[in-house]
Amino acid sequence: MKKRLFISAIAVALLGLTGCGSSNESGSEGKTTLEVFNIKTETAEQMDALVAKFEQSHSDIEINMTTVGGGTDATAAMQSKFSSGDEPDIFMLGGLSDTQTWEHKLYDLSDTELAKNAIEGTLEGATLNDQVLGVPMNIEGYGWLVNKEIFKKAGIDVANIKSFSDFEAAVKTLDSKKSELGLEGVFAFSGGETWVTSQFSSNFIAPEFKDSLVDTYEAKELNFTYGDQMKQYIDLAAKYNAGPLESMDYSTSVEELFAGEKAAIVHQGNWIVPTLNSLDPSFAKEKLDIVPMFVANPSEGKVVAGPAWYWGVNKDKDQEKIDAAIEFLTWMYTDSEAMDVIINDFEFIPAYTNFSSDAITDPLSNKIYSYLADGKTVPWVHNSYPDGFGQNVIGVQIQAYTADQITWDEFSNTLKTTWKDERE
Repeated sequence: MKKRLFISAIAVALLGLTGCGSSNESGSEGKTTLEVFNIKTETAEQMDALVAKFEQSHSDIEINMTTVGGGTDATAAMQSKFSSGDEPDIFMLGGLSDTQTWEHKLYDLSDTELAKNAIEGTLEGATLNDQVLGVPMNIEGYGWLVNKEIFKKAGIDVANIKSFSDFEAAVKTLDSKKSELGLEGVFAFSGGETWVTSQFSSNFIAPEFKDSLVDTYEAKELNFTYGDQMKQYIDLAAKYNAGPLESMDYSTSVEELFAGEKAAIVHQGNWIVPTLNSLDPSFAKEKLDIVPMFVANPSEGKVVAGPAWYWGVNKDKDQEKIDAAIEFLTWMYTDSEAMDVIINDFEFIPAYTNFSSDAITDPLSNKIYSYLADGKTVPWVHNSYPDGFGQNVIGVQIQAYTADQITWDEFSNTLKTTWKDERE
């Protein structure tokens, strides 16, 4: 997804993707046509259906939804759109780095209903110079997603994992019973996808910067304070992975091994629930759970949670389009029908106070929301790294380390040196 792209590659040209609505840029007579650039491929069908519902009740607005993701480079596709003059009216931002990159194009949304309804702290990743330049799409959380039924068959209660040692012992028990459990490996960690390892790193870099997106974004140096803890986890995953960690892809990891119950653990988030539901409607509701990581405090586990993506509005469009864009975004998160779709079809954890937590029916999303409410989360700080650092440095270097091409000391030194060089 730029830094975290989901699902399989979309085998189409970068610039010709339309999901719904007319391809006529000027729109039908009397209508305002909005071009929306979406990179959440795993909810593309749900988004198309939501757009159709909006158009039914807003006859004066048409929406062309362009969805790019998977193996397609969404960042390059969006940059190409801007370079060609075919600029979207609404597009997605992956945190402070993206917000700074596109600051010159972003409309100030501070006075909108959505900004005022946003849960405290959720606007931090798209706020610069006291201007709210993006509103959160949703809250997403991630960590070790586990098949608790497989753990149970191995005699392990997921609720009793309260330290790294407990987690390590559980992994070794699962490995010892691999044949009888039908596992190809304990983990299905898709290290071949550098967005996965970029996300993974947030667990270990966030506490160095006091769990602050802004402090991470402004940091001139990385001391890698919790590098030893990161090494423990990556060594464990690499040793017990169902194939070389450095080359495993998302589809193999999630769709084949985890959903197929050939692996017990993946490093993913609640965004995979729609995929799991499409393969086995009972999996997410009956078998899926999340295990936190024990990093800064060896007895206090945390998951990563917060807004991963923000909606931005192009300020260089005419006011009619800007107003229509804000109307569409506001409708998505305030209309009762749309809110129901956001919760039940998208399986989103809402980032707005006008939603009720009681409406969250997905068990994993509910658990992540509980971690958030209890203060047992760290933010998506990998979105605040130097540009490209998460995927091109951490992701690539983890691949080299797990393939025995570099030592951990070399890995650590590369991270520290590159961070400092990028921030000078």
